[in-house]
Amino acid sequence: MIYHKPTTPRFRIAERICVQPPNNRPVYSKQNSHSSTCSLRSVGSTPPCISRIKQPLGSKGHSPVHTSTPVRSGIQSPKPTINGSDPVARQNSMSGGVYDSRVSEEHYDIIKSKQEPRPELDTSNGSSNGGGRPRFVPVTALEDVQAVRCAEFHPHGKLYAVGSNSKTLRICAYPKLHDVREDHQTYQPTVLFKRTKHHKGSIYCLAWTPDGRLMATGSNDKTVKLMRFNADTSNLEGQEVELTMHDGTVRDLCFLEDTSNKSSLLISGGAGDCKIYVTDCTTGTPFQALSGHSGHVLTLYNWGGAMFVSGSQDKTVRFWDLRTRGCVNMVTPATVPGSRVGSPVAALCVDPSGRLLVSGHEDSSCVLFDIRGGRTVQCFKPHAADIRSIRFSPSAYYLLTAGYDNKLVLTDLQGDLTMPLPSVVVAQHQDKVISGRWHPTEFSFLSTSADKTATLWALPPV
Repeated sequence: MIYHKPTTPRFRIAERICVQPPNNRPVYSKQNSHSSTCSLRSVGSTPPCISRIKQPLGSKGHSPVHTSTPVRSGIQSPKPTINGSDPVARQNSMSGGVYDSRVSEEHYDIIKSKQEPRPELDTSNGSSNGGGRPRFVPVTALEDVQAVRCAEFHPHGKLYAVGSNSKTLRICAYPKLHDVREDHQTYQPTVLFKRTKHHKGSIYCLAWTPDGRLMATGSNDKTVKLMRFNADTSNLEGQEVELTMHDGTVRDLCFLEDTSNKSSLLISGGAGDCKIYVTDCTTGTPFQALSGHSGHVLTLYNWGGAMFVSGSQDKTVRFWDLRTRGCVNMVTPATVPGSRVGSPVAALCVDPSGRLLVSGHEDSSCVLFDIRGGRTVQCFKPHAADIRSIRFSPSAYYLLTAGYDNKLVLTDLQGDLTMPLPSVVVAQHQDKVISGRWHPTEFSFLSTSADKTATLWALPPV
């Protein structure tokens, strides 16, 4: 596997895309008739993986999946609706550029300006990194006495928090990576803050607000703790708030920003009554309980704005919009080819534009779902056991998945999303991997595992 940082990283798509110049969005122009190279005339914010769905998302025409290229799963789910309509598609249809929906059989090389490392993935043997070739190396490894369940980077990227089954919460410094080499010797990170018995039970999840001033943790003691954090001193400040509305293990957390009131809202879900609770962080008061799931809530994700998604043991993904105070869409990702059979949703994420949902399942499936088109794009299996974590890289070029097969896998999204996607094992633990998280700006990631470690992985400079 070869990693390098090209001056003009490229990926291939199976259609011609024309975007109107206004709003600072990209315009691609065909330069020749065969294997054309397209020039990027302006840089937009649309993630590269989105530009490869075959049709403008949210249109009412054909499926975004090319009709001559069957989805690997053989699945084309019907468009999900709530009360005969698709509020998610309506809510998102007002944004984005104007796309030319004509599909070409040619492949175009799109020159991207984002300087993210471009690995040459060895798809013939994903578990092999090749002798003497650059690879992700474990820079630091935090050791605990019990399984480490969660780790999250602070939004500014200079530190990260780690929670474990030992009930211990730690804040660690993010190291300088300029001197990392392939023969790097892994060392213990600098622990800036440590609190033992932070919860009465295991720390299952944690989250930061976008500004990094608040942190929340959830536990199997059925409580959520909300704390103020001072990034200058790397310390918790003031009186913490303990929330006790859950009647089961708190499995996941995420924050939303209430721009109308200039305050943060905490979303929490888990076992027990299967409800998702919304808490006003200013007052520390839960003010809304969202019902809908019939199984334990295993994962939550917000990509900005008032919307978030939840995944559950009941095999469904639900879309929630706090402006409507309820569920606006529901999807059951199909994980068995040729059927609508699903599997518990253990992890999920949405690309920054809110167009592509990726779900990870207990049967080791990973499903790409076109939110606006309401259709499955592809189902594939990058792991041999449960997928417990899934995240887009900062620029959405890659997908990082973590599984109970002890591995972290990097999947390249820079091609046609309906075709087989190149994947490679980039890191491995001695036991089940529970979570994987990208650094907010650098090409490095954290992983936590049942092997009692939280490890920071980075790519040596070339």
